[in-house]
Amino acid sequence: MPSPTQVVALLKAQNIRHIRLYDADRAMLLALANTGIQVTVSVPNDQLLGIGQSNATAANWIARNVIAHVPATNITSIAVGSEVLSALPNAAPVLVSALKFIHSALVASNLDRQIKVSTPHSSAIILDSFPPSQAFFNRSWDPVMVPLLKFLQSTDSYLMLNVYPYYDYMQSNGVIPLDYALFRPLPPNKEAVDANTLLHYTNVFDAIVDAAYFAMSYLNFTKLPIVVTESGWPSKGDSSEPDATLDNANTYNSNLIRHVLNNTGTPKHPGIAVSTYIYELYNEDLRPGSVSEKNWGLFNANGVPVYTLHLTGAGTVLANDTTNQTFCVAKEGADQKMLQAALDWACGPGKVDCSPLLQGQPCYEPDNVLTHATYAVNAYFQRMAKSPGTCDFKGVATVTTTDPSHGTCIFPGSGGRNSSFINGTSLAPSSNSTTSGCLSLFFYSGGSFTSSVIIGLLVLSAVFL
Repeated sequence: MPSPTQVVALLKAQNIRHIRLYDADRAMLLALANTGIQVTVSVPNDQLLGIGQSNATAANWIARNVIAHVPATNITSIAVGSEVLSALPNAAPVLVSALKFIHSALVASNLDRQIKVSTPHSSAIILDSFPPSQAFFNRSWDPVMVPLLKFLQSTDSYLMLNVYPYYDYMQSNGVIPLDYALFRPLPPNKEAVDANTLLHYTNVFDAIVDAAYFAMSYLNFTKLPIVVTESGWPSKGDSSEPDATLDNANTYNSNLIRHVLNNTGTPKHPGIAVSTYIYELYNEDLRPGSVSEKNWGLFNANGVPVYTLHLTGAGTVLANDTTNQTFCVAKEGADQKMLQAALDWACGPGKVDCSPLLQGQPCYEPDNVLTHATYAVNAYFQRMAKSPGTCDFKGVATVTTTDPSHGTCIFPGSGGRNSSFINGTSLAPSSNSTTSGCLSLFFYSGGSFTSSVIIGLLVLSAVFL
């Protein structure tokens, strides 16, 4: 896997502004310092019992993993454990205590307003999830869920939920249509209708999220927002997983991203988009389990994209073009002095051949620093085989799939020459995962297309914010 420095270079190159770490790895947090990237850190399950039984242990965890890094590293939330009720039920009795102890340590350091505390749940804790209006949490967990939801409400936090339509589809024995799981358009007569509310559901994702909203309502909690901390689709599976394919993974993640960014919301809460982390950034060849467990990533470990996301109007983020038609361009509106410095460095220490920019040569016109800098930074990007961090130049350059060649000025890399590609980000650990360490992309319901990452050093995945 890439080093923390390489990961952060990739995040910066892709304008990824939010990340989630599946632990609180020191090297990763140090690498994220002074980037402005918003970070979610996590208390791994194997530390939960100790923290949930000792206020002092929680305070030490905060001192070591949060106070030591803020404000340089922009930590904005803490995920305490992962799917504890389903993956580590023996720790359930101390889960709320762990949340409260962590929060108390933040209060003592005046960090509670900027750092939210919650815990990710598997959607499996929701019973009778369709129709959503009849959904309820497994009542055996009421002694945990009620005080947990009270804590989240009192601290202005949110419910963290892992949503995997892939698993719901696989376990439905043919009851759930594949198109319904993949956000593909359905004819009106094929849409699922909640007979109690008459709400129409066109995809599994919305139905699960609304089931969680209704389950909270059943316990008299109606104001808590939901953040989906994991979602995705595997791109490869064994003979028992025929729908874990490149096309289905591409379709699901592309449609999910579009669904979140359009602020579609859910039938119960239309127009209120659900911020979502996508599982995951990298494939995990060494991960134990089925073939699909190794293949949730948008990228292979070497940074080459697994498939091309079908995104329209999403800018340059995740422009992972597997035809290798990827280029580095200077950002319009960037500081002219910074652009000139990038141009000078690429043509000097960067050892780029800038002779086509000389007067009378094919790329001299238009004679301005933005165009010349674009040629130079792209030439360097191609020369370095598009490796992570080679299209940043202190933030004035970014990756694109649009060929910047013009007229007789043919840019390096045009036509697929010198190609190899690293671009984009991915999501969070699978619903069955308890390992620490994942990098995720996160889509935020706030509107603009930014992505974020869930990071750990054992596993990397990505989140969309």
